[in-house]
Amino acid sequence: AFSGDGSRVASASGDKTVRIWDAASGKELQKLEGHTDAVYGVAFSGDGSTVASASEDKTVRIWDAASGKELQKLEGHTDAVYGVAFSGDGSRVASASGDKTVRIWDAASGKEL
Repeated sequence: AFSGDGSRVASASGDKTVRIWDAASGKELQKLEGHTDAVYGVAFSGDGSTVASASEDKTVRIWDAASGKELQKLEGHTDAVYGVAFSGDGSRVASASGDKTVRIWDAASGKEL
C-alpha cells in the first residue's frame, strides 16, 4: 500500500511483520513487529501518519508510521483478517475477516463501532 503522498510503501508479510519502505530508494524505513501470525493486508491513513495491518492472528493493529510503535490492537474477529482500510478522514478502520464479517473500528480508541 502506498502512503497518500506516494513517498512510502507498506508491505504485509508471512514473517508476521509489516515493513515500511521509501518508495524512491527502496530503503526499509520501519519494521513493525507484534502480530503473532502472517500479515495479509496493510493500509496507510490518508495523512500517512498511521498504518493498519490485518493478520491471520485474528487482529488488526494500528501503528505509528514514523516510530513503528503499536498504537492499537483491535480484537473481535473469530477468524483471520484479510483486509483493512481507513476511512477518508482516518478516524475509522474497516476490517474484513474469514469469519464472514466486516467490522468498523474507531482508529483512535480501538473500539468497535
